[in-house]
Amino acid sequence: MLPDPLHFLIENPTGNPHESHQRQERMKRRTVLSMEQALSLPSATLRFAQLGWRVIRIESTPTGAGLPGDPNRYIGSRVADEDRRSYFVAPNVGKEAIALNLKDERGRQVLQQLIRELEVDVFCCNTVPSRYASLGIDYETLSSVKPDLIWAAISAMGPRFPEAPGYDPVIQAMVGYMEVTGDPNGPPMLTGIPVIDLKAGDEVYANVMAALLERHESGRGTRIDVSMLQAAASWLTTVLPLIDFGCQPNEITRAGNEHRKFIPTNVYPASDGYVFLAIGSDVQWRRLTAIPKFAPVANEVRATNEGRTREREAIHRDMAAVTRQYASQEILADLRTATIPATRILDLRQVIELPQLSDRLTRTTMPDGRRVRMQPMAVDVEGARTELPFPHKYGADTRRVLAEAGIGDDEYTTLRSQNVVAD
Repeated sequence: MLPDPLHFLIENPTGNPHESHQRQERMKRRTVLSMEQALSLPSATLRFAQLGWRVIRIESTPTGAGLPGDPNRYIGSRVADEDRRSYFVAPNVGKEAIALNLKDERGRQVLQQLIRELEVDVFCCNTVPSRYASLGIDYETLSSVKPDLIWAAISAMGPRFPEAPGYDPVIQAMVGYMEVTGDPNGPPMLTGIPVIDLKAGDEVYANVMAALLERHESGRGTRIDVSMLQAAASWLTTVLPLIDFGCQPNEITRAGNEHRKFIPTNVYPASDGYVFLAIGSDVQWRRLTAIPKFAPVANEVRATNEGRTREREAIHRDMAAVTRQYASQEILADLRTATIPATRILDLRQVIELPQLSDRLTRTTMPDGRRVRMQPMAVDVEGARTELPFPHKYGADTRRVLAEAGIGDDEYTTLRSQNVVAD
């Protein structure tokens, strides 16, 4: 190893110590310590794992009241073993797993030792805010251990409502998603995927990245509180502001497969299934009705979206009368020629085989050697990991990770015997 001064000059030809700090900040592999369960926070830390960051997930030690660790370990079919079932796998690949009892003062001391000795960059949690202080995971406590720590939490409604529990379907019901989803003549419905969990996770990811930039410039840590309710409401862009515009009731309720504003945008029957098409402008409407088979749908009133809004029901009937006469492939070929967005309705077995996605899918390998295809990254990132290790069993890394932090075998054995740690 080079002597420190020489190493400094080679790495910093300008001799500027601030520049040295910035370079080290850029080159360092990030470490995330995350007290996580369910989906919202694991989805966020998955994105860090995909970047090649070290992600260590903390789970509680056994209490005797139920199965140990994250309840999601035991949800879904048994694809590997008892505590790595199907619903747990995809959000938790590429992570290490330790078990730590933060209700015990010694467990809280171990947490602080991990943050110091592993030089943790980001601490995350997704428990109710009323528990932060008693578990020793509050920002004030952990930032006193490491002042430049980035601290991020997900909760149902943020620290102003510290007792509120939160699950995606309940927040969907509370924040209006169910009211605007489904058939207008049917009951409110959930979306097909847990979008609020995933939205909250993405907010952690985005805000941690912003905090890292701030830390790079100022050296300071940051506290990030993500409210699932507020994050979900931030997506009500196309409906919530309409209330103060004196909107009609049908503008802010269920519309089925229609678009409330752009007409025609809907599912239409073909002779062999269904097609979905979207007309987003008057120019596209003219291109649609220039196709001979769709010419009968046009009239003078319908030349503008405003006019089409007045004849919404009749347009949908007229469109369906045309499309049901033809096979889906013929309809789609005409629409492609006219550069009108359209598709068949694909099931997930078809989605996973799409040529646009097949080489972008992430993958993991099960303990028995079977390969598992998973969702792609949201955006391609050079150097990111598309092959990630299978999730580790409950507590599988506790002894090794604590040894890295300086906890020897004798101390570990004592902690384990007193349920402060588990493996």
